[in-house]
Amino acid sequence: MSFKIISLDIDGTLTNSEKKITEMTRKKLFEFQENGGKVILASGRPTMGIKPYADILRLSEYGGYILAFNGGSMIDCKSGKILFEKTLPPHVIPEIYDIIKDYPVGINTYEGECIIAGRQINQYTELEARINGMKIKFVEDFVGYVDFPVNKCLLQGDPEVILQLEKLLSEKYKGQLGIFKSEAFFLEIVPQGIDKAESIDRLLNMLNISTEECIACGDGFNDISMIRYAGLGVAMSNAKEPVKEAADYITLSNDEDGIAHLLMKLHPTVHNVQCTMCNVQ
Repeated sequence: MSFKIISLDIDGTLTNSEKKITEMTRKKLFEFQENGGKVILASGRPTMGIKPYADILRLSEYGGYILAFNGGSMIDCKSGKILFEKTLPPHVIPEIYDIIKDYPVGINTYEGECIIAGRQINQYTELEARINGMKIKFVEDFVGYVDFPVNKCLLQGDPEVILQLEKLLSEKYKGQLGIFKSEAFFLEIVPQGIDKAESIDRLLNMLNISTEECIACGDGFNDISMIRYAGLGVAMSNAKEPVKEAADYITLSNDEDGIAHLLMKLHPTVHNVQCTMCNVQ
């Protein structure tokens, strides 16, 4: 089987525990691109939190893609054009803000280089800022301030509270919004139909590349859909158990150059990459 494109989650997959792309992984992804492969960075992160990694991998030179906000914003790195964008219906932000008023959670969205935070700044808000290399701007009137199109809202709080809100919001907005955890302490709120699998499918159709020619790698709950979708779904050994169960192949952890290990199992040809371990578990 041949592969033309690889979709990579960032945190816990492409990057190690220090949030860095190792030299070995970078080298193998360069080789993949030099042999005709394309790289997608598919993450729940905002665009500003993904762009530094796209620059490291030289996606503007090789012609890769960014799927930010789990695919709510799709960017062609070579041209800089936004190929697709979907935002939350404006009425849901005040509704959700009202629902969470009795819960000890923070809420944020994104504006330029800033994380716009409402209600509270907690340890998880600060973690989100560190992960993305963005500043936190706290606003007293979150609903009044956020009068611009929003790709995603993020709720942050202790895991047991996030679990309660996931159930509550999923029931209320079933068929209207995407509600899911990216971490036990992060609850993502995105437009309906936005997840990594649907976003990758949309891009592959634009590029005339088949599902079978796609590899998808991840470690988190929001990676399961793309891992199941891809011709070769790969979980990191540090992945959550449901992610591993969804995968065709389990590679080494993100601290053991798992992506480089995967690519070393593939033999490059001039225009694509041949898989030699599709049935290996």
